[in-house]
Amino acid sequence: MRFRPGKRWVPGRNVQGVITNREAYLQAAASAAELLGRPAVAEAWDRPSALPEFGVSGLAGHLAHQVLTVPAVLGGDVPDEPPIALLEHYAQSRWRSGTIDDEINVGIREGGEQHAADGPGALAERVATTVAALASQLPDEPADRVVFLPWGPWSLTLDDFLVTRMMEIAVHSDDLAFSVETETPDLPEAVVEPVLALLTALAVRRHGQPAVLRALTRAERAPDRINAI
Repeated sequence: MRFRPGKRWVPGRNVQGVITNREAYLQAAASAAELLGRPAVAEAWDRPSALPEFGVSGLAGHLAHQVLTVPAVLGGDVPDEPPIALLEHYAQSRWRSGTIDDEINVGIREGGEQHAADGPGALAERVATTVAALASQLPDEPADRVVFLPWGPWSLTLDDFLVTRMMEIAVHSDDLAFSVETETPDLPEAVVEPVLALLTALAVRRHGQPAVLRALTRAERAPDRINAI
């Protein structure tokens, strides 16, 4: 079964052997752990990153957050209310429309620095340990598991939540790699496919279908940008 925004893949493999997004998330998380452990990250730890107001340390912490937050979310109570759709989650998220100095975005940067407080080696080790624990935990979660996001506040299916984390890992892995002048990790197709499907859907919502189609197929009349986030 292929990913569609707002829907989930059933844990395990289907008859065609397609990797589920729970397995894909673990691949993305392992990639993040590998990147965080590279010497280039430690060497640039105290330098500014490519993102405004983000140091390399804070950006590394924010990338790590996409792994470290999953056990906390799984440990919360299963909500009574039904989950919202994946695209609705982004429509309601305040950070997408906020400025760099808005409270929510300042809080994101501060959270990254908090994760990074013990230094690059400790952060990379925490992420690697968490990935190993999640590899045992995620396959045992029910197929219809719903999780509550206190920063929403609203609920998503676990599978949709993991797609949001894969998107963050893909985007911020590139941010971090570029910032420290190392090669951006080449993520597996099972990760890239749902991430690009999500980003495309968000870009269509923001810019309209013709703009996205032209950007992908008609360079002579493409818009200047079709950013999704």
